[in-house]
Amino acid sequence: MPGDVTHLLSAIDCGDPKAAEELLPLVYEELRRLAAHKMATERPGQTLQATALVHEAWLRLGRDGDRQWPGRNYFFAAAGEAMRRILIERARRKINARKAGLDQREELAESKIVVQTPADELMAVHEALGELEKEDAQVAELVKLRYFVGMTMPQAAEAMRLPLRSAERLWSFGKVFLKSRMKAQ
Repeated sequence: MPGDVTHLLSAIDCGDPKAAEELLPLVYEELRRLAAHKMATERPGQTLQATALVHEAWLRLGRDGDRQWPGRNYFFAAAGEAMRRILIERARRKINARKAGLDQREELAESKIVVQTPADELMAVHEALGELEKEDAQVAELVKLRYFVGMTMPQAAEAMRLPLRSAERLWSFGKVFLKSRMKAQ
């Protein structure tokens, strides 16, 4: 399967219109697991489901027609980043709605996976990550892959083409940086 995904990504880059249709069934379950991982740390009672998150991320990836993915890990990193952005946008809307007194639930049944991280906490992580990007973009990318995409350390190191030990050092720095910024907020 990984070889098929890489081949289809290459075909998409070359402009093959059928390649995207063939890619989705191959990556759907892994994208769903990625979405479930992202949402597993969110607060109970949220209405966004893993399937909806996957579909929205897929649509966003498809809209970016000039985007190229040199391989499978790059594709899943981009998908994870799209999911992160969707969750951040939802958190912003929720905070704004709460401030405006419009905070209402909408029911969407389909999956038992629910969001557990409070919107305020997700926004704090997002803001701290923005500061980290200014400080060290490579560390910020590693944190995104680990925290938002759910990659293991070896997967993230491979995606970033780093030796595992170097990735572990960057991860240590990133965790300390984010914790200190989160406490300050």
